[in-house]
Amino acid sequence: MKETVFITGASSGIGLELARCFAAEKSTLILVARSAAALEALAAELRGQHQIEVHVITADLAQPESPQRVVDELKGRGIMVDVLVNNAGFGLHGSFAELPLARQLEIIQVNVASLVALTGLFLPAMVERRRGGILNVGSVAGFLPGPNMAIYYASKAFVQSFSEALFEELRGTGVSVTNLCPGPTESNFFKVARGHRSRELQIAKMSTDEVARAGHRAFRTGQCVKVPGTKNRLLVQLPRILPRMVVRRSVAKYNKLK
Repeated sequence: MKETVFITGASSGIGLELARCFAAEKSTLILVARSAAALEALAAELRGQHQIEVHVITADLAQPESPQRVVDELKGRGIMVDVLVNNAGFGLHGSFAELPLARQLEIIQVNVASLVALTGLFLPAMVERRRGGILNVGSVAGFLPGPNMAIYYASKAFVQSFSEALFEELRGTGVSVTNLCPGPTESNFFKVARGHRSRELQIAKMSTDEVARAGHRAFRTGQCVKVPGTKNRLLVQLPRILPRMVVRRSVAKYNKLK
C-alpha cells in the first residue's frame, strides 16, 4: 500500500535527508517548511529521481495557527497522512535572562507546541486505521541540562519524554513512535543558534545523511529511541554515572559563548 509521509523542516539538514530516505521507498511526500524555493527545488529533485508524488506546503510553525491550517489544507486536497516526521526545530545560544523572551517562546512553539499539535491532529486517524507512525527528531540535548541553551535542551527533554510515553500508549495499535536523538551534526543549526557569534566548535560532527539514515532505519524497525553514533551514546549515559553538578558544569563549558 502506498504510504504518505509528512515532513516538517524539510528544506534543509536532517529533514531534507529524511525526505530522500522516504522518497527512495517510493512514498508520497508532503514537504513543509518556511522556504518555498528550497522546498520546490527538493520536490523537483525527488520527483525526477524517484517518479513519486511530492506536495509542497509553506508554513511557519512558530505561528500557533500553522498546524491546524496545514491539516485543513491537506483535508481540502483529500490527502491522508500515514507517517508524521516532526523534524522542525531550532535553538539559541545565550543565557535565558539575556536572550529575547519572544524568541525563546518561539523555540517552545516550534519544538514543542507545534510538534504536539501535529501529533494530536494526525494520530487519532492512524490509530483508527491501525497503521502509521511518528518519527520525532529530538537530540542528545534531551538527556542533559543545558546552561546557555536552556530552552532548547528543555524542549528536547519534552520530546524525549513525550515520545517514550506515546510509544507505550500505542503498543499493539499498529502505530509506532521513534525519537531520533542526534548529537552534533553538520547542518546550519549552530549558525542559527549562535546568531552573529562566530566561535567555531571544534568537535566531531556526523553528517545529516548519516543521522537521517540511522533514524529512518530505527523507525522502520520500530525502535523507540535512536541515538546515532558511539560517542553520542556514551554522552547520554553521563547523567547516570556522574554527579548532576558535574554534568551541568560540563554542558555549560561546552555551550560557553566565547
